[in-house]
Amino acid sequence: MRQIRALRIAAVAAGIALMATGCGATGKSSTGTASSGAAAGPITGLQILVPNTPGGGYDTTARAAAKVLDDEKIASNTEVFNLAGAGGTVGLARVVNEKGNGDLAMLMGLGVVGASYTNKSGSKLTDTTPLARLIEEPGAIMVAKDSPYKTIKDLVAAWKANPGSISVGGGSSPGGPDHLLPMQLAGAVGIDATKVNFVSYDGGGDLLPAILGNKLGFAASGAGEYLKQIESGEVRVLATSGDKRLEGVDAPTLKESGIDLVFSNWRGVVAPPGISDADKASLIAALEKMHGTASWKEALKSHSWSDAFLTGDEFKSFLTEQDKRVADVLTKLGLA
Repeated sequence: MRQIRALRIAAVAAGIALMATGCGATGKSSTGTASSGAAAGPITGLQILVPNTPGGGYDTTARAAAKVLDDEKIASNTEVFNLAGAGGTVGLARVVNEKGNGDLAMLMGLGVVGASYTNKSGSKLTDTTPLARLIEEPGAIMVAKDSPYKTIKDLVAAWKANPGSISVGGGSSPGGPDHLLPMQLAGAVGIDATKVNFVSYDGGGDLLPAILGNKLGFAASGAGEYLKQIESGEVRVLATSGDKRLEGVDAPTLKESGIDLVFSNWRGVVAPPGISDADKASLIAALEKMHGTASWKEALKSHSWSDAFLTGDEFKSFLTEQDKRVADVLTKLGLA
């Protein structure tokens, strides 16, 4: 199911710096006996909620993490399920309402931060229990294989000539990474962002058909979600937004192309509020073990993700800071 909204956004965005308690995950070991926090055996019964559609960045990251957890016997029979809607805030509300449930976690990121404000959600990520930030990835400016734009310079020239005539698609709500990137790109190349026609899709899985079907002038999203289509030539990357080129993607950075912009997205894992200290310690310990495996390092490489691991209180501080930045900007834009 797809949620599409055309938005014309003010240029302020171009200036953003962004970027049951005792029986939870630690309550049972693989033998079914009681366990104690970080010292427990493999976690059983863990569910990872993905707050958008299959095929998107959250979904890909969650399934990669679950596979490593199970393959490395850090967890057993980890379940990943999708609960899409309202830019991720339907899933967020589910997590916040599952207070004390140590068997539930949610894969989330910058997009859910923004959606919690633009969708007027009563639930915020600051209501959850932060566990770990996992990855960062640059954005990519992408077109279909038969697009008339062969280079980022071709695209920018056409966009500047008539900004409103070129639709820009992204797999996140306003305030999310796929929205912030083209807004900042517009500012960086001298386009009035109030004239940008941004079309929001509920995740990368919904954005892909629009790219392939030439329903958009271009798309802004993480390249890792579309590597198969990029490798096959169905999707062409005109530029990426990191400070260096993406391995395996034959495209220059924006800075290489003479555009003064560097931008990265991030993703992490949170749990419901009110989980026990033992559950929190066990979940963080499991993610730390996952992060240290060769399998996870291979997942980072294969998806072109950058390691951005951060846990516990440090991740909580980071999440609070990101929440405030997005809230301040969206308020200035009249979207929060």
